[in-house]
Amino acid sequence: MSGTHVIGSDEILDRDVVIVGAGPAGLMAARTLQAAGRSVAVLEARDRVGGRTWSREIDGAFLELGGQWVSPDQTELLGLLDELGMSTFPRHRDGASVYLAADGSRHEFTGDMFPAGERTEAEMERVIAALDKLVADIGVERPWAHPRARELDTISFTEWLHGQTDDAAARENIGIFMAGGMLTKPAHAFSVLQAVLMAASAGSFSNLVDEDFILDRRVVGGMQSVSQTMAAALEEGTVVLESPVRTIRWDDSQVLVRSERVTVRADHVIVAVPPTLYSRISFEPALPWLQQQMHQHTSMGLVIKVHAVYERPFWRDKGLSGTGFGAKELCQEVYDNTNHEDTRGTLVAFVSDERADDLLRKPAEERRGAILRSLANYLGDEALEPTVYFESDFASEEWTRGAYAASYDLGGLHRYGADQSKPVGPISWACSDLAAEGYQHVDGALRQGRRAAEEILAGPAD
Repeated sequence: MSGTHVIGSDEILDRDVVIVGAGPAGLMAARTLQAAGRSVAVLEARDRVGGRTWSREIDGAFLELGGQWVSPDQTELLGLLDELGMSTFPRHRDGASVYLAADGSRHEFTGDMFPAGERTEAEMERVIAALDKLVADIGVERPWAHPRARELDTISFTEWLHGQTDDAAARENIGIFMAGGMLTKPAHAFSVLQAVLMAASAGSFSNLVDEDFILDRRVVGGMQSVSQTMAAALEEGTVVLESPVRTIRWDDSQVLVRSERVTVRADHVIVAVPPTLYSRISFEPALPWLQQQMHQHTSMGLVIKVHAVYERPFWRDKGLSGTGFGAKELCQEVYDNTNHEDTRGTLVAFVSDERADDLLRKPAEERRGAILRSLANYLGDEALEPTVYFESDFASEEWTRGAYAASYDLGGLHRYGADQSKPVGPISWACSDLAAEGYQHVDGALRQGRRAAEEILAGPAD
């Protein structure tokens, strides 16, 4: 299908495939389809491409407001970067890291394990080994099909941790990575099976708690530039910005997708936005009961990503890497996020789940003061005086509404996981929230976009 038809005053574009969302998943789908000779339209609600990746210059500082890191296992992303001629640079990690214990004491350390005391360290190692065994047994592709899936999906991660160890510090330290660092929900709000999927998506829980692995490198020019480069390589006019999709009218063979700027008639539609946004679209007829239920059992996490820029990376003068962890701290994680070849120093920190709830209720200046005090607890009072300060709050962003990705509530993954990516008639789904490898990362979004496109290409010829 190709060309343009005008019916009354409404322009209707005819395309083979229409894609909802110009994030990494939607753009990879468009790239794959156009390379195979299919005509495509991509409709994006925002005034930019990139979805949950977003790079901006704020007060003269280049900041990555959304997803940014590349790890060695993210082969889909790494392959695309090579294909696009883009490069990466390593996260600064030379020097000692800082651990803030529950009693408020501050400890500098090197190596992989927090200096939390002999017993706590041993308990952490034992629980991490137990999680690694679950990951190895269950795998990443079909965790819902494992014989223990229902059992593990109806137990909260908190309850499971209590069953593994009576050491509160060990439980809290492990929670930094799974609850605060990844799913960004309280550990009582997601299941063990959901935690296993999160860990399996990175290869193991050991990988997930290894910041030198999971936060290995960044893209020169920012992660959003990956989407910008993909979009620029598409045929002219493929991407339509500021065009929220309001209605998808469908039958078994065709779709009519109406947005605020254009209507597209196509053989297929790929909905490449998070499941939590599906309800923003009216489907005519309504989706089957399974999808109606499934989409109600997913929700986004909550995190404030904090950026603080300084005249120089002062922590390096003290022999510190800029990395810090503290289960009881407001900012449970902090990292050196200095830009490529920048003489200034940038810190990035995260305030997640219930801590973010409390903080977002406070006035902006009080919030800023509390966050900077937390950074100073790790790295010294120099952290109190940044030249640029900014908070990324995707929960307030209309077309995201949370971070980093959607996950199921207790019991949802084993009930619905097998069906979450299955097409409904001509409607396909693609986003990082549905991924196995690379779940809730750009790598997973690219995999999902390619998968959805290839499934369409493998179907009956038009």
